[in-house]
Amino acid sequence: MSNPFLTVLAGEAVQPPPVWLMRQAGRYLPEYRALREQKGSFLNLCYDPEAAAEITLQPIRRFGFDAAILFSDILIVPHAIGQQLRFVENEGPNLSPPLFEARLDQLVATPSHLDSIAETVRRVRAGLTPQTALIGFAGSPWTVATYMVAGHGSRDQALARLLAYQAPERFAAIIDRIEAVTIAYLDSQIQAGADAVMLFDSWAGSLPPSQFERWVVAPTARIVSALQRRHHGVPILGFPRGAGVKAPAYARETGVTALCVDETNDIGWVASQLPDTMAVQGNLDPLALKAGGAALDCALDQLLGQLEGRPHILNLGHGIDRFTPIAHVEQLLARLRLPRTA
Repeated sequence: MSNPFLTVLAGEAVQPPPVWLMRQAGRYLPEYRALREQKGSFLNLCYDPEAAAEITLQPIRRFGFDAAILFSDILIVPHAIGQQLRFVENEGPNLSPPLFEARLDQLVATPSHLDSIAETVRRVRAGLTPQTALIGFAGSPWTVATYMVAGHGSRDQALARLLAYQAPERFAAIIDRIEAVTIAYLDSQIQAGADAVMLFDSWAGSLPPSQFERWVVAPTARIVSALQRRHHGVPILGFPRGAGVKAPAYARETGVTALCVDETNDIGWVASQLPDTMAVQGNLDPLALKAGGAALDCALDQLLGQLEGRPHILNLGHGIDRFTPIAHVEQLLARLRLPRTA
């Protein structure tokens, strides 16, 4: 049997389209919550290959998705670069020292943080059949930089945007360091058995066009080029969340294999701006999945109708909400896999 996820990334349409969900290994699953309680902190889970592999495989066993995505976090890279990382309950991640004031050369790199992630990939690949793809991932430089500069997440990424205007050379050095570590990080994931890798640029939408070109498109293009030189033909998915009308240009200029589209964008229009053989991924609203029932059926049918006949990977427009009922995921999969008449 072929691998439908990789078939679509190679430019062929598959019916029904392959499906996986962003954050599919996570808090909405009782088996995840049980393991989290047993193991302690989120970061402990990320750095425990046995536990991280188990979490990655949990939704595959339960739902039979067409792809597994590595259980990890985009902030593993700044941790390896030398910032201290902790996750604060009800607050989110904290990175210190923040680079808005601290200097990059003050950090002492700890690249060993990346080694356990590669071991997780090896364990997951060994636990999957060839018909199920394994996706490795990293945060894109712009998004990772927003956390490194501020020391935490923010609504508008203002400190990173300000530093990029006030001290572009200093900000470029941060981007360059993230870029170099990300290339090595994704290279190690591919060598360990990842079938494809994905770049998450969750805060791409906060930049105006000229800054978007400099801090989102250009670094992503360099990462894609470097990985393709090392691993010719490896599929690379790009997710410039919030890019809006800039998304097709991102796809063309970065060289990604597939474009991931968030729920706020018109995926039919985006697809019409791309080559017919280029895969698009997305973009079911996570809240439609959380709602379930007729609202979910309607949203799914509309999405499938927009992309009928072209390479499409069904996914959410962002991560699954932690309070999404498991029955709604089962509803999605049952309706997706119903025989469809012409």
